[in-house]
Amino acid sequence: MKGERVAGNSRKLVGMAAGAFGISWLVRAAWGIPAAIGASSSAIAPTARGATTYRDKQFHNTEPSSQITGNPAELLYQLLTRRNAGRPVGEIPLVKPILPEQAGDLAVTWFGHATCLIEVDGYRVLADPVWSERVSPSPLVGPARLHPVPSALAELPPLDAVLISHDHYDHLDRETVVELVRTQEAVFIVPIGIGAHLRQWEVPEHRIVELDWAASVSLSELGRAHDDGTDLVITCSEARHFSGRGLVRNTTLWASWSIAGPTRRVYFGGDTGYTKAFAEAGARLGPFDLTLLPIGAYDRHWPDVHMNPEEAVRAHADLCVGDPGYGLLVPIHWATFNLAFHGWSEPVRRMVAAAREAGTEVAVPKPGQRIDPIGLPPRDTWWEDVRQ
Repeated sequence: MKGERVAGNSRKLVGMAAGAFGISWLVRAAWGIPAAIGASSSAIAPTARGATTYRDKQFHNTEPSSQITGNPAELLYQLLTRRNAGRPVGEIPLVKPILPEQAGDLAVTWFGHATCLIEVDGYRVLADPVWSERVSPSPLVGPARLHPVPSALAELPPLDAVLISHDHYDHLDRETVVELVRTQEAVFIVPIGIGAHLRQWEVPEHRIVELDWAASVSLSELGRAHDDGTDLVITCSEARHFSGRGLVRNTTLWASWSIAGPTRRVYFGGDTGYTKAFAEAGARLGPFDLTLLPIGAYDRHWPDVHMNPEEAVRAHADLCVGDPGYGLLVPIHWATFNLAFHGWSEPVRRMVAAAREAGTEVAVPKPGQRIDPIGLPPRDTWWEDVRQ
């Protein structure tokens, strides 16, 4: 009997310990979620009213666009059977960024996913910076990195501007924003509504610029042009996507960006489905010497809001005024987070094949690698060495 009582007490203690561990884990998983989500819909709405595509308390695409299409049962089956398809077995190679003291005329350093350090005519622009381990409001739950960040955020050189394409967690990261406010002096240029998130995170008002589609701002207007007399014009361009950090969708605008200096032009796609807006941007703002376009996280269940690799090649031609051989295409939005059901290297394989057929010049950097289109490095199919 005594042994039974001891065993029973042991089981109770184990159960209590397990329960305490579970509660502790839940607390840690939930820690900081309200702050990470950002501003409420009511805080965003005053800025959003009057924007081009804002009605009924939401932003809208100009083309018919569904976030999810097809049979829900098929999507659930994919989730159960293909959720790990995008995880490589091998290690993803990294490059320690080597950045010149002075920004170049045209270059890009890819830090993984959509995070890019763009150099245009001596200016440096950081786009969609995400340095956190997970793209989620929770520190313990949500898609985690498939490779480390190539270098610390504090190692970045002085920036002239920070661009955000939209408010999804894999493009707008609170912890990264807070650190950039502390370590940099750059202005944040964002689509309408995202300024409310930044204000919630104590970004100074004078460092926030919100733009609607087709609106532009120059760094000289902001008092941030360089002393050499050059200027940089940044234009908010239409994208075909959606937004939302909580249960409510589309309270903030989504966008792509044109970055134009006196001699060079770069287009940063962010995250978008294929859209006629690419050809319109090419005709109005192009042709672009460098396009940074998303190629990953596509699926037949969301074709309107995420491009596939072949569409990215087509979009490059649109942005180059119908000339697929003009400029350089660098793929983004792949390799770093497992956000869909395709294989890890499938996006880049498909893009390279489509680009070859179209006659489009591409460069695929390793995470951390700087690409200078003026003197491209030898072709490197490094992704072929990362086993799936």
